[in-house]
Amino acid sequence: MSALPQLFLYNSHKRSSRMFVPLDKENVRVYYCGPTVYDLIHIGNLRALLTADILVRLLRILYPHVTYVRNITDVDDKINERARLNHEPIEALTARTIIDFHKDTEIMGIARPDIEPRATQNIPEMQQIIATLITNGHAYVAEGHVLFSVGDFKDYGALSGRKQEELIAGARVEVASYKHHPGDFVLWKPSEEGLPGWDSPWGRGRPGWHIECSAMSHRFLGADFDIHGGGDDLLFPHHENERAQSLCCFPGSHFAHYWVHNAMLLVEGEKMSKSLGNFYTVREVVAEHPPEALRLHILQAHYRSVTNFSFKGLKEARQTLDRFYRAIEPFEGDDKGEESKEGYSEAFLQALCDDLNTPRAIAELHTLADRALAGNAQAASQLKGSGKIIGLMTHTAEAWFRSGIKVEAAFIQQKIEERLQAKREKNFALADSIRQSLSEQGILLEDTPSGTEWRIK
Repeated sequence: MSALPQLFLYNSHKRSSRMFVPLDKENVRVYYCGPTVYDLIHIGNLRALLTADILVRLLRILYPHVTYVRNITDVDDKINERARLNHEPIEALTARTIIDFHKDTEIMGIARPDIEPRATQNIPEMQQIIATLITNGHAYVAEGHVLFSVGDFKDYGALSGRKQEELIAGARVEVASYKHHPGDFVLWKPSEEGLPGWDSPWGRGRPGWHIECSAMSHRFLGADFDIHGGGDDLLFPHHENERAQSLCCFPGSHFAHYWVHNAMLLVEGEKMSKSLGNFYTVREVVAEHPPEALRLHILQAHYRSVTNFSFKGLKEARQTLDRFYRAIEPFEGDDKGEESKEGYSEAFLQALCDDLNTPRAIAELHTLADRALAGNAQAASQLKGSGKIIGLMTHTAEAWFRSGIKVEAAFIQQKIEERLQAKREKNFALADSIRQSLSEQGILLEDTPSGTEWRIK
C-alpha cells in the first residue's frame, strides 16, 4: 500500500476546497453540533450525523489520534415546550430522548464521539465566557438579559458571507425594546419559575443556544481547533454567532480553522414537513428497511449537494448491497469475519480524501464488485474493507441475506423439510409449490450437495 493521500476539505468560511493541515498532526480536534433532545431524530438529522461519521472515520485512518466532540443540547425552549405538551418533567423528556438518540445512532452504525458534553453540565463555563464578553465590551446587560452586540464585531457575517444589513434583514430576530440593535442575540435570559434556571450575576436564568457550543468546544478542544461541522441550516445564525462570541472572548484565536457543512435532504422531491406527511424518523424507516440501505442511500449523494430521499431509492440501495454481498460471498468460507485479511482500495480512499466524495467512492465499490464477481479474491477483500470505512459491508453475506426476513426461520426450515419429503415421495408438484410459495415471500431456496439452503432473494 502506498503513502496515504492528502485530505482536501471544502471550507465554508473560505468558500473553497483547501488542503487540510491540522494544528497538531498528532491530535486532530473536531466539534460537531449534536441533537436538541426533545424528539426522535429524523432522516434530515441523519445526514449531518453521517457526514460527521464519515469525516471522523477518515481522519482516524489518516492521523494517529482524533478528539471528536459532539454535544447534546438539553436546555432549550423547544424542550420546555415539548415537556409542557407531553405533561412530563423536562428531565424525564431529555433523559428518555438521549437514550433514544443513542439507540438510533447505534443502529445506523454511527460511532459515539470521544466526548459528548451536555449543555446543563457546562453552565459555569458559559457564564465565564459571558462575563468576559461583558468586561471587554462585546456584550451588555438589559432587563435581566445579556446580549451580544453584533455591531461591535466588525467581522460579523464573514462566515456566512453576508453583510450585516443582509443578515439582520433575513434573520428571524426577536424585536425587543432592550436591544441596542435588532440583530443582537441572547447569551443569557431570565427563567421563570418551573423552568430550568441557574443563579448568575445577572439573575436566575438559562443560556442562549449559541453560547452553549462556544463554551463546550472551548472546554474540551481549546480556543483554536481544527474542524467545526453541522448542517448548512446552522451556518446562520448559530455558527455565525458561535464564531463571533468565541473570537471576541478569546482575542488572537481563530476558533475553528475549517468549517464543514452538509446540504439539506429532501423527501420525494419536497422539503420534509409533518404537514406534507413526508416526515420520517430514522426509527420508522429502519423498522422496514436495513439500516445499511438507508446509510448507502444517503451517501450516494455528495454531502454538499441537496439529496433526495425516496423509498424507490432506498429499495435500489438495498439491491446494490445485495450485489456487493453476493460479490464477497464466495470468498468468505472459513475466514468469515477475519478483518485482518481485509484491505481497501487506494482509489476508494483517494475519493474520500477529495472532500468526502462518497459518490466516487461508491463507484469504486461497484468496480471492485465487478472484479470480485469475476472471481478476483483481492477485489472481494478490498470491497469488504473499503465498504467498512464508510460503515457498509459490516455483516457476513450469510447474515446479510438472512437479515430483515419477516418469515420465521423455523417456519422456513419446516417448509424445507416438507419439500424434501414431497421430493422423496416424488410429489414434485407439491415440492415446486412450496418453493414458489417461499419465493413469493422473498425466500430463495438453493439445492446444494450439502443440502437445501435459503436466503433472501
